Amino acid sequence: MTEASWHSQRFPPEGASAAEGIRNQLGRPELDLLTILVRESAQNSWDARIGDTTVDYHLDLRIVSPAHAPSWRELLTRRVPAHENLPLRKSLSGSAIRILTVSDRGTTGLGGPTRADNAVVENHDFVSFIRNIGEPRDTELGGGTYGFGKGIFYLLSGPGTVLVHTRCRVAGGYETRLMGCALWKSYAEGEGLSGHRFTGRHWWGAPSPDGVVEPLVGIEAEETAERLGLRQFGDDETGTTVVVIDPDLGERTTEEAGSYLADTIAWNLWPKMLTDSIDHPPMRFSVQCNGITVPVPNPRETSPLDMFVAAHETMRSENGRSLECRKPKAKLGNLGFEKRFLPPFDETPAGAASGIGTTVHHVCLMRTAELVVTYHEGPKPAAEYVSYAGVFRADTALDSTFAASEPPTHDAWHWQSLDGWDKTFVKTTFTRIREAVEELIEVDGRVRASSSEIALGAASRAFSDLVAGSWGNGGASDYRIAFKPAPPPKEPVAAQHTGDLYAPAADNGPVAETVPTGSSADPAAHARPGGRKARVEYLDTPYYEVRAGHLVLIQAFCISAPGAHRCVADLAVTLAGSSSRETDPPRGADEPQFFGWEGPDGALHREMTQVLEGDGQVWRVLVRPAPDTMTEITVVTERAEVLP
Repeated sequence: MTEASWHSQRFPPEGASAAEGIRNQLGRPELDLLTILVRESAQNSWDARIGDTTVDYHLDLRIVSPAHAPSWRELLTRRVPAHENLPLRKSLSGSAIRILTVSDRGTTGLGGPTRADNAVVENHDFVSFIRNIGEPRDTELGGGTYGFGKGIFYLLSGPGTVLVHTRCRVAGGYETRLMGCALWKSYAEGEGLSGHRFTGRHWWGAPSPDGVVEPLVGIEAEETAERLGLRQFGDDETGTTVVVIDPDLGERTTEEAGSYLADTIAWNLWPKMLTDSIDHPPMRFSVQCNGITVPVPNPRETSPLDMFVAAHETMRSENGRSLECRKPKAKLGNLGFEKRFLPPFDETPAGAASGIGTTVHHVCLMRTAELVVTYHEGPKPAAEYVSYAGVFRADTALDSTFAASEPPTHDAWHWQSLDGWDKTFVKTTFTRIREAVEELIEVDGRVRASSSEIALGAASRAFSDLVAGSWGNGGASDYRIAFKPAPPPKEPVAAQHTGDLYAPAADNGPVAETVPTGSSADPAAHARPGGRKARVEYLDTPYYEVRAGHLVLIQAFCISAPGAHRCVADLAVTLAGSSSRETDPPRGADEPQFFGWEGPDGALHREMTQVLEGDGQVWRVLVRPAPDTMTEITVVTERAEVLP
């Protein structure tokens, strides 16, 4: 068996790239290292996928087990450079060896020749990842561009060292390869003409007669990987595992880092989790931390990512909006929006790293590969509980144009870096997105869903203008009476917004008496024994809360008359600034949706009709209001049984 060891690259007489220059090619990214690692490694995995096969992407943050730690120290310290030239020995000599493995399956693995001077051009994945820097991509419409992103593996590693374990197809079958790579700092040994300078690049593997280190291959690679405790490949399985030695987690604990990685996957790779037409996701993601599985959030069930999922589906449907450049005439891409009521939510570290704090007013930008580039911030709606999410995907014909505008970390589109029409296309894209957002939210502060437009001033930023007023108990909703209400002493007064709360109407009039809609009988016909009529009393003021991931408007009420009553929530949109109902809403317009009845015990009842006892207990009706409208809520009651 070959005795694997380290080899340090000398500067050739004609010169070469120093390690510092390669490490600096990522620039000074705004994103943290773990986020860049997830984004860049997932792009590499996606570009290496095999046909329509689902790619399995796995992150494993752990401490090397005591059974395998001696092999790490024995195998990876042979001929390792001095500490000042490569601090690997320090990372391996501690009481615990921490590693982060990034693996994919359902991918091609790193195939092709193992030496960079070979003229093979069809498949040179191994040398592109292990040896060369800055090669152009060879994957059509791939996520990556010039491959600088692989430098993140070295930046994240404390000693700048990784192990690469891969299995690929070769002539006659499959081949497993194992090799170590390090990128640290250039240095010199000796002085003057008798000394030698080294680039700061190092490789670990099988030495060859000409001094070039080759990867361990075949049985030797598999047995060595087993000694190190690395996951083995199946008989017909291909893919790659990159092991980052002593990863820099910043100020996070191992558990915090594991949770952050799972959330970061959701924020940056959610389009790859969505099932396609053949009912399987393009990629499957999993995270483990010290042997414990960390669940990756489901974007369809996680707010506010579910809004971007909905916008993505709109973008891909016939309702998607095509953005165009007029001069020169060209299609820029497709845009979809989702607009909802959504209260401010708790900021998460992964969301904040993506540029989203406690509210959503962003457009997710992506190229043809549908990997998140960035969340482009747009103007905030005038009503603070209204949020919108957009998704823009660049047109396939302009994919290379948008790719050229990206920095090495692929997290922005910089039109300033382009020339000619390419610059025009990218710059115009941002103009068209801004125009579409302004049309969506009407930044002049007006409500769009009725013929009456009411300006949304500072006092109405929490929807006080979007919910009709009342003279009954419950000043932020309009409670219509089917028959003869007790007349209010004054005109209706809309609720006024004070801080984050709703103040009741200025003068709460008498409680409305509610009788069956459409009844031709006198209201007294529905009176209970003793002459009491069925009375709905609206308690306090309506308020917003989240139920099952949805923002709902809640109105508490009770029925004061004894006996059983059948209750139905009658919902409608009213015209802003008037008491008229919208009886013929525009085609496709949003309407208020009944959500449920919440009982005194907190149980939620989803049936449209609910039988309640008139015992004075407090019930609540929950409604999903329509954006940019005033919602009218009426609790209509009728006697459920005739008492003797």
